[in-house]
Amino acid sequence: MLINKNTTIIGQKTILVPYKVEHVQKYHNWMQSEELQKLTASEPLTLDEEYQMQKSWMMDENKCTFIILDKDKFENTRNEIESMIGDTNLFFANAEDRLCAEAEIMVAEPWARGKKCGSEAMFLMFLYGVETLGVKQFVVKIGDDNDISIHMFRNCGFVEVSRSSVFNEITFSKIVDGEWIMWLKQNVGGYEVVSDLK
Repeated sequence: MLINKNTTIIGQKTILVPYKVEHVQKYHNWMQSEELQKLTASEPLTLDEEYQMQKSWMMDENKCTFIILDKDKFENTRNEIESMIGDTNLFFANAEDRLCAEAEIMVAEPWARGKKCGSEAMFLMFLYGVETLGVKQFVVKIGDDNDISIHMFRNCGFVEVSRSSVFNEITFSKIVDGEWIMWLKQNVGGYEVVSDLK
């Protein structure tokens, strides 16, 4: 999405940066994992296809993507590639109507799991969706055996709306309201949205 191509979101544990060409090789390496393919319901792509995907996602007004960096590692190394731990996305059925977005989160690096990085990154993405894109409802689709994600989304107020035995997934939804926005901000702590127009 062009609107976030120069945007960085800085949280307490994570930094969200736009998905750029220099991130593709590491992202491609992640997606060779059968575990991650299953968790994200993704098919493996060739490296060339991954580069094309990155380019299309940057231009596509129906998709908003950020790469998640581990903040401590980035502050120590100043290297985005070494600090990459996953990604988070919003998908819109219609670019003209951004009221409802499907959200996704992936923490690909095993060493970064269990540190609340994924939940913080997701909360930062929710806040960006609400405050910048005007989202009024979020939907998530989770594999019915992905207990960690199910627990995380239930914990932040999502309710189950349907189950698919064909795709073995559960759909959850959350309507945005002022109380929930306040809850997100309290759980995130301080955060900063920086737009670099260079």
